[in-house]
Amino acid sequence: MLFKARSAAVYGIDANIIDVEVDFSGAKLDKEIFATVGLPDAAVRESRDRVRSAIKNSGFDIPPTRITINLAPADLKKEGSGFDLPIAIGILGAYGALQSKDLSDYLLVGELGLDGSLRAVQGMLPIAIAAREKGIRNLLIPASNAREAAVVEGVNVYPVLSLLEVRALLNGATLGVIQAAPLKVATSDLLDELQHFPFDFKDVRGQHVAKRALEVAAAGGHNILMIGPPGSGKTMLAKRLPSILAPLSFEEALETTKIHSVAGVLDAEQGLVTHRPFRSPHHTISDAGLIGGGMMPRPGEVSLAHNGLLFLDELPEFPRNVLEVLRQPLEDGMVTIARAAMSLSFPARFMLAAAMNPCPCGYFNDKSRECMCTPPMIQRYVSKVSGPLLDRIDIHIEVPAVQYKELRGGSASEGSSEIRARVLKARERQRDRFAQAGDRTRGTATGASRQVYANSQMGTQQIRMHCELNSDAERLLERAMQQQGLSARAHDRILKVARTIADLEESNEIAVKHIAEAIQYRTLDRSYWS
Repeated sequence: MLFKARSAAVYGIDANIIDVEVDFSGAKLDKEIFATVGLPDAAVRESRDRVRSAIKNSGFDIPPTRITINLAPADLKKEGSGFDLPIAIGILGAYGALQSKDLSDYLLVGELGLDGSLRAVQGMLPIAIAAREKGIRNLLIPASNAREAAVVEGVNVYPVLSLLEVRALLNGATLGVIQAAPLKVATSDLLDELQHFPFDFKDVRGQHVAKRALEVAAAGGHNILMIGPPGSGKTMLAKRLPSILAPLSFEEALETTKIHSVAGVLDAEQGLVTHRPFRSPHHTISDAGLIGGGMMPRPGEVSLAHNGLLFLDELPEFPRNVLEVLRQPLEDGMVTIARAAMSLSFPARFMLAAAMNPCPCGYFNDKSRECMCTPPMIQRYVSKVSGPLLDRIDIHIEVPAVQYKELRGGSASEGSSEIRARVLKARERQRDRFAQAGDRTRGTATGASRQVYANSQMGTQQIRMHCELNSDAERLLERAMQQQGLSARAHDRILKVARTIADLEESNEIAVKHIAEAIQYRTLDRSYWS
């Protein structure tokens, strides 16, 4: 007898619907024989042992016969343990243990324990989105994955704990409707919850220039590089940067959650990523760990930081080949990983914050300590960060050592809440501007257009439209380009930063002072890398 169930497989951050077809011969043999076809990997082939034990320990007997399981379409490679549940349900249906013969309106995903219990699998959010797109209304999935899938509207999510519970729900369904209440999650309430951050800018004494630069970076989503001696507060400032970032929109939260779900780092209790990600990999990370990779490509740190912040501390200590792979995602907001099995693209539109010492000993240009490094040593050290990578960083600032009077001063610094209020106002101006103009950018990796949320994401067309200069500002920018030898990319990034500075001051026009401040943030690369 032939029985069909429906499941799904995740490729990249998207899912494909998979038909699980189960057939048994009916002829009795000395022992049952499982044959799984349809390009299964080792985890799928091993499912026969888990499924056999789960069915027997749930109170059912499998007669010794030949069972053929086909995972269609057969030309897609299947991996993971999520096919356990649909295979088990297919076997029970083939042997007549289910009253319903048509499960086309149900999608089943889950790993089975030997006792018939269900365990969570990765990538449930893309699976729920694929089910909605294909018109499959009901999802029967492990309870620990339920909140993640329930954020998708238009599908009914039923959390289940065991194989017996799945069978009971299916047998109790009348006219394709399960007689149980699906799980509901109020996504708007999740995003509107008051966000708490462990670090606050009021803990930072001094460093007014650096705090201003970080405010500009947060307001426009610009990349920033901080250079200064050890102990000047570079890492301290970077850890407080998430406390002034704008909150995620629902579209951004959904896209970010898909990546975290596929990577297996999503909090099951939360279900939806509500804070902008903050990723801070160690400098011993490999290029595959940063960008992503594997035989079946998985997202790396740049994709896990999508719509959030990627912080690289001690930037020159990262291997040069690791830093160089950052060029494309910084420019395109997308990473394409090509392997023999398949080629997948992952979004990687993140804000980069980096910190470094000015020399190997760390005290070059420091007024309180004498630098022991020779000019060739300093040049070799800073040259680990290449010019093309530096050109893609919008803001370069120097973070000097804090003076004793500032460190012990009694006056409280401005807190994150005050800075964040200004950042949110600037972001609101940007969203309104882009929404009125209908601005979207086109990704070079996939050709798909994406919504523009911040000034840093503007393309050439948006820069020409929204960054017009008066004659005085035009002359100032032209003089800076000629004197400092700036590239065309630096020209565009200066205009983006100037647009953000104008937004912070609630100005519709980019004035001379806005251009002057933006140019000021591009001078350090000419002094250290000249």
